[in-house]
Amino acid sequence: MGAAAAVVLAAALLVTWEVVRTSEPADPAAAARTSFPGLPAPSAEPTLASLDTLAPAPGTVVAAPGPFDDRYRLTGLRLTRDEVVGAVEITSDVSATLDLEVLAGFYDRDGRLLGTARHVQHADEHGAEHPEGRPPVTHPFAIGVPAGVADRVVAAAVGVPVLVNE
Repeated sequence: MGAAAAVVLAAALLVTWEVVRTSEPADPAAAARTSFPGLPAPSAEPTLASLDTLAPAPGTVVAAPGPFDDRYRLTGLRLTRDEVVGAVEITSDVSATLDLEVLAGFYDRDGRLLGTARHVQHADEHGAEHPEGRPPVTHPFAIGVPAGVADRVVAAAVGVPVLVNE
């Protein structure tokens, strides 16, 4: 290697060292940030359009159609004076559920939608560790009747607008 090449190499290494030494550490969260040009960020909570078109009969709890209907089954649906309860049984696979939102619509005796409420479940940091080796496939929920309409609620509809598996 010639003397000129050695000087250039040494200068390049010195400049690289100085840049690395004086630069701020990278923000680790920046590596996970993504953007989709032209796709607006959500402006509201996920909903189910079917809640606006259903009119469940008094005393019933019905399934509200949504985008993930082929990946779960609703079980044990029951409406009380204060809440609608049940469970979401995942049928699509046995991987961990990372995010689950159950949305309930509450109706009066004429089938009019009075209000909605939701159950939100996010996986915790230990979501991948399961005592039996496989994640739970049944996720119970209880969704309270919105304040101010409990005395008029006689029916409900339940669906899943968010379901994210590992």
